[in-house]
Amino acid sequence: MAAERPADAEDPVGYFLQDMTYHGKTDRTRAAYERVLRAFESFLGDPSRNPSGTARSVDDATHRDCMAWIHTLRNRDVAPSTVATYASYLHRFYAYMAQVGAFDSNPMSLVMEEMDERIDTNPARRELSVPQMRGFVREIAHPLDHALVVTLLKTGMRVGELCNLDLRDVSLAADTPLAGVSTRAALDGRGPSMYVAADPSVGSITNGEERTASNKRKRSTVVPVDDELEDVLLRWLAVRPDSPSPAEPLFVGTASGWGQRLDPDAVHHVVTAHAAAAGWYRAGGDREENVTPHYFRHFFTTHLRDRTGDRGIVKYLRGDVAGDIIDTYTHNWGDRVRETYESNIYSLR
Repeated sequence: MAAERPADAEDPVGYFLQDMTYHGKTDRTRAAYERVLRAFESFLGDPSRNPSGTARSVDDATHRDCMAWIHTLRNRDVAPSTVATYASYLHRFYAYMAQVGAFDSNPMSLVMEEMDERIDTNPARRELSVPQMRGFVREIAHPLDHALVVTLLKTGMRVGELCNLDLRDVSLAADTPLAGVSTRAALDGRGPSMYVAADPSVGSITNGEERTASNKRKRSTVVPVDDELEDVLLRWLAVRPDSPSPAEPLFVGTASGWGQRLDPDAVHHVVTAHAAAAGWYRAGGDREENVTPHYFRHFFTTHLRDRTGDRGIVKYLRGDVAGDIIDTYTHNWGDRVRETYESNIYSLR
């Protein structure tokens, strides 16, 4: 039985998804929730599949309806971790709707207590060698796509951090065509480098532009750019469309959204399209199988850590540490971080 819901909550799923947007969730996160919640909604609306034998809606679903839907996922051989993830989406939906007074209760509470499946927070991933990744990169001809993939692979940055890069965050050769933009003072004397800031967040105005992605670094980081990445970026900059943004984004659209800053969904599409062509991605596949932008961060971490044996430097480059630890690497940046990075970073050409 539903409580008196807010006037604009006639579509409970739509109401919840809209609030996710207000809370700063990304389009990709919202789309993932929508896909799962609409599938559950469809399940409830099919009398032949739900326990009641009659069509139901999400606001009058019982815990038995929820359990039956989970059972159908198991019967479709959905991975246990994925079942747990989908259940968590449904649980969060009902918990939120109950909290705002749209629903009386959360029928998923009991289901979550009874489930054996758990979300795997450290899943095994597809293991790819450097030669395999090198072959993958060589097949990417488009200058923008190539630059996106190589930058992710050689820096380990998150896709949101990649999207938030501006021309001012890049220092390359002295004659690099950076549209007359002055680089950050933090890059002075560092050689070819990138500055990955800690502060941009969804909806914030940074460098004169509202951002569509968040950086999640504990502290801003200067990441070395080796000769290979520098060549790739120079090739991209030679054809980069002018941007109307005062921030001068590094990576902008070359098709739809010409000259506009790329968002994480666009980068995700680029990566997964090439991964699918290589047989490394399929719709519905889980993290153990699919190669996505986040996989490149895993690849960078694994291979650079194995080559250097220095977890501290890898953590510094990933932006995972703050305080005294990162101060140590910042102080020794010139004679340790770059030297260690350039001596150990893998070649992709």
